[in-house]
Amino acid sequence: MANMRTAMDAAFWDLNISTPRVLDGTARSIPGEPIPLDGTKASRALRIQQLSLLGNGFPLGIIPSFSPTNKELGSFALQSLLFKTATSNWWLAFTGQFRPKKLISDIKTDLSNVDEWELPVLKDIGKHFLEKSLYALGLPDHDITLEAAWPELYIDHKGRYWEVPESISLDCSSLVSENGLRYRFGLHKSSGHPRAVDNITDEPPHSLMQGICGKAALSYEKSKDFWRIKEKKEDVIIETDKGRIYNPSYDIRLREPHAAVSGIIGGTVEAWLKNGSNSSSDSRHRSPFGVDLFGSLCYTFQHGKFRKSFGDLTRVDARLDVSSASTLAKQVSKVFREVSADDARDVLSSPRLSLILQQQVAGPIVFRVDSKFLLNSPSGRPGVQLEDFLCSLNYSLKLLQSGKVVAWYSPKRKEGMIELRLFEF
Repeated sequence: MANMRTAMDAAFWDLNISTPRVLDGTARSIPGEPIPLDGTKASRALRIQQLSLLGNGFPLGIIPSFSPTNKELGSFALQSLLFKTATSNWWLAFTGQFRPKKLISDIKTDLSNVDEWELPVLKDIGKHFLEKSLYALGLPDHDITLEAAWPELYIDHKGRYWEVPESISLDCSSLVSENGLRYRFGLHKSSGHPRAVDNITDEPPHSLMQGICGKAALSYEKSKDFWRIKEKKEDVIIETDKGRIYNPSYDIRLREPHAAVSGIIGGTVEAWLKNGSNSSSDSRHRSPFGVDLFGSLCYTFQHGKFRKSFGDLTRVDARLDVSSASTLAKQVSKVFREVSADDARDVLSSPRLSLILQQQVAGPIVFRVDSKFLLNSPSGRPGVQLEDFLCSLNYSLKLLQSGKVVAWYSPKRKEGMIELRLFEF
């Protein structure tokens, strides 16, 4: 089932999205924007933990990634775990990143200007290997309830990156209860003026402007099976002439064919204790208090038990998201009152339809496509527009029950990377 809890998590400042732009491997989703694609949500395992395990399956422990940067540095990068140490109570590690294009282009330039090979020439070429722009070091510091960053990287629904000079969040989230109720509350502080990482002339999103915000959310989640084929003992343990063979599913979350519908509905309330959006550099108004409703409805169909080597998994998830009931109601009222559409209409005024297709290729390898459609055109007229798209190859790790190695590419963001995803329950 598509992760319904992102409907609530997207309203806060700590929803991580996978990106190869930084060594930590994550950027934050911007609150007050449409719910991101399910496949873009970052792994719960830290990037350092991922590199520690992924390095065992790559030559020399080097993992490639791809992201658009300036032409001088190039888009291709190599990441590796340089050092780690741990005890029973703590652990410390360093990750490294290397961009080969700049090194190769600089050496090529020097060689083209060389008439004779002399010692000074070799020294000049050697200096290129010490160029600091080729390398980077990362040491993420995470806490369950408190997170702080100077600066913090955010990504909006258009795939554009914003850097906030200072971001501090204190958050409390309840565990998922059997009755489907869940709540979250917390404080967030942003300091400094957000800076566009890319060449963007638009103004920063409201929720990134400096200020202190208190936010709380409550949701109710429910799921209902139309039909489901439960896993049986004989499915897992096969009797043969040579004895019993243990044959579990490649992923325990994909072991039962079924058709089901699930939904989540909830509300948020927020108050800006210190509204920093009234400065002269930002002419827009941000309401000091807000209340809203959100909801999602998902239909899932799965064929196969993901146990055989071929043709044992086909799965489709269709999910309808309404991120803001208030903005949707305003847009509907304008249609009935025949009011002309506003060019600067709220990004949350239109519902989104997300489709997830998963198809087994061979054994534990699954091809997955995530797509998101805007159920309205930018002009306000009825229509369907593709808003985001992501494709990936997933290699399920049977020994971890539900772990997998994911190699994904986003045509919209022109980014791709390899991740280890765990604990996605």
